Amino acid sequence: MKKMNKLSLTMLLSAGLILGACSATDTSDETSESAATETETVTYTTVDGEEIAVPADPERVVVLSSYAGDLINFDVNIVGVDAWSAGNPNFSEGLSGVAVVSNAEVEKILELEPDLIIGLDNIENADQLSEIAPTVLFTYGELSYLDQIVEIGKVVNKEEEAVAWVEEFQTEAQVVGEEIKAAIGEDATVTVAENFEKQMYIFGDNWARGTEILYQEMGLNMPETVKESALDAGYYAISEEVLGDYIGDYLILSLAATDPESSFLDAEWFQNIPAVQNNQVFVADAETFYFNDSLSLDYQLDFFEESFLAE
Repeated sequence: MKKMNKLSLTMLLSAGLILGACSATDTSDETSESAATETETVTYTTVDGEEIAVPADPERVVVLSSYAGDLINFDVNIVGVDAWSAGNPNFSEGLSGVAVVSNAEVEKILELEPDLIIGLDNIENADQLSEIAPTVLFTYGELSYLDQIVEIGKVVNKEEEAVAWVEEFQTEAQVVGEEIKAAIGEDATVTVAENFEKQMYIFGDNWARGTEILYQEMGLNMPETVKESALDAGYYAISEEVLGDYIGDYLILSLAATDPESSFLDAEWFQNIPAVQNNQVFVADAETFYFNDSLSLDYQLDFFEESFLAE
């Protein structure tokens, strides 16, 4: 008999067409126990109150955006991941051998035989994906960055681990923050900026790039110009030449290794910025700073501790 994919098998089961064959099959207790283990589920309740049956112990997860680092950190097996996450050097070991997929590649995702799909709710084909496996989609920014990590923990039945990680992270970040403030002064200001295709972006306190750590956990100060333009929106685009108007005493400059547009580093206007002249610019690898999952946050916290407190 020709091998059926998951969608075809589901349709046949729903129609009752293979009921007789199933009932006539002689299965051992061991086989039945194995099947029960494979299909064991728990109920995940979304922030909107929707109940979704998800695997109690997911073994083949497809992550379509943002949350790969959490699953790696919580030791959950990933079989498919979005290209954005696949480009993060910090994820390379955890994603070794993992297929790179997009939400548009429904057939490719089907072939991966996932038992759970996680992503953002702005993706297309969500209905088709939910026919392949339980699908949980989040709205970016709807939850605080730490609450989001706990929610990911709930989805993969790792809530206890997620809560423990959050508590430990907050404690460590606040301790390091106090040390940094003691080193640079309580009134010192810090700006987070990133260049992309000759455009410069500055960030508020909740758009990854380490902003949550610096401003929310450590309580470091944001320049007024950044606060006025980027705090509510999350980020603000400016031309490179006016970057100096938004730079505080310190600058965290996120640069993409794949972006050749970094000639501004040698420009006179950039060299005249006080933070540059005072050697108070810390250059970060953008590919590792795009995210605010638990694995990325640990890396970013180490980066800030080493940068600000270097002897």
